[in-house]
Amino acid sequence: MFIRLAAQHREFIQDLVMNLQALAIVLERRGYLASCYTCGNQMNSASFMVSLGDNHLIRFLVSDYGITWTEMRDERELMKLEGAEAIAQLQELANLVKYQIHPSECLPAFAQKV
Repeated sequence: MFIRLAAQHREFIQDLVMNLQALAIVLERRGYLASCYTCGNQMNSASFMVSLGDNHLIRFLVSDYGITWTEMRDERELMKLEGAEAIAQLQELANLVKYQIHPSECLPAFAQKV
């Protein structure tokens, strides 16, 4: 049972890393400063960052050790989430891209979660 769970976890992390890479590409094409870095070819970790303007930065880290979402403004941490909450916040960012909403139009929604 545990070997199967470990394999599923690795697949989940790999899927998440691939989706982060795709999100970074889409954000870059829309004019945002975005990046997604991975270490090695195994896709078992990634560092995703996007600047939403006005010194507003999102950093999403994923690895076998955990998943974190950190939102900063003017070099101050506004919000830090882990696990499922971090992934849910990432989905909100993806929805902004999907529905072509400019992040500055909903910045209060991000800041309210502090």
